[in-house]
Amino acid sequence: MKIDLNCDMGESFGRYRIGADEEMMTVITSANIACGYHAGDPLVMDKTVRLAVEYGVGIGAHPGFPDLMGFGRRNMSLSPEEIENYVLYQIGALAAFARAAGTKLAHVKPHGALYNMAAKDLQMAQAIARAVARFDKGLILVCPPNSEMEKAARELGLRVAREGFADRAYNADGSLRSRRLPGALIEDPQEAAERVVRMVKEGIVVAYTGEEIPMQVETICVHGDTPAAVEIAKAVRKALEAAGIEVVPMGKLV
Repeated sequence: MKIDLNCDMGESFGRYRIGADEEMMTVITSANIACGYHAGDPLVMDKTVRLAVEYGVGIGAHPGFPDLMGFGRRNMSLSPEEIENYVLYQIGALAAFARAAGTKLAHVKPHGALYNMAAKDLQMAQAIARAVARFDKGLILVCPPNSEMEKAARELGLRVAREGFADRAYNADGSLRSRRLPGALIEDPQEAAERVVRMVKEGIVVAYTGEEIPMQVETICVHGDTPAAVEIAKAVRKALEAAGIEVVPMGKLV
């Protein structure tokens, strides 16, 4: 049994610093790198790509809404054409740094509100999938299981990595519990590790309200801005390996 362990990173910009990217690179197998819209800047993008190359970590674009002030976590009303081209623009920006570092992108994972909205909105999901396909149909699209984004990606023949979250609570319908609500974050490393092992081995995650939800995944995310993110990632990886689950980049899984 194999699984990928990914992290949203490269989210510092200007004088603002967030996350322990270099330490996290020693734990994960795939990096979702911010592309300058919700976070990140050219200097950070270049540095984060180079770190990923140094540590043998798969590189993915992490495009978000043009919402630096809200960290891309506020819902925005954009046309499908706008979404498609905003995503394409961001993929292209990160791909330039990857090429300059002698490598290329492996995947794309939408960020924040864009990810959550497209999980339920087919038109948004199709716009994202079109952007990925226009750039490179060989890229993997990371998305929630059984979502509109998964449907849109498969319709265009894209490879898909279904994602589970180590550090987020779930609603009974399989969606993520809003960050505005109590209990939305899983901050205890051991609790996160136990949830992940069950998700990978049994295909089940327990919702905030207690229901067992089917959850088939190929990749597990730890958010770089979650408190104790590195400790959570280390606990998750240690528990996975102790359970006989090999942690590998998503390109080797899908």
